[in-house]
Amino acid sequence: MSKQELEVVEVTGPAEDCCPGLLTAPMDEAQATELAKVFKALGDPVRLRLLSMIASRAGGEVCVCDLTPAFDLSQPTISHHLKLLRQAGLIDCERRGTWVYYWLLPEMTDRLAGILARPAGQPLPEPTAPHTEAAS
Repeated sequence: MSKQELEVVEVTGPAEDCCPGLLTAPMDEAQATELAKVFKALGDPVRLRLLSMIASRAGGEVCVCDLTPAFDLSQPTISHHLKLLRQAGLIDCERRGTWVYYWLLPEMTDRLAGILARPAGQPLPEPTAPHTEAAS
C-alpha cells in the first residue's frame, strides 16, 4: 500500500449541523462537490459490496485477507477500491503485521442518511406549475 497521505473527509458533528436534508434547503456548491466524491465512491458495485461487507461484519472490523477472496479481482485492485472508500471518509484502517484491518466510519453513513432522509411526518414539497410563456 502507498504511504502517501490520503485526503479524508472529516465530519465533526451531527448531519444537521453541516448539511441540511435535500428537502429542507438547497445544497450549496461546496457541499455538493464534497458529497459528490462520497457518492462517486459508492457508485461502483465493487466498492458498494466492500462497504457492505465491512459494515456488516461481526465485531466491526474485517481483515483485507477476508475481503479479497469474495471478488474475482487482484489484490491490488481491491486495495485501490478500499483506498477510494477511505478517501471518501467511509472507512478507516490499521495495519497489524502483514494484514490491514478495515472498519466503517458511521459518521459519514449517518451524514448521508440525514441528507437523504425526509423529516419524519413531513410531506414532500408541493410541485410548482411549469412556467409557460404568454402568447403575444
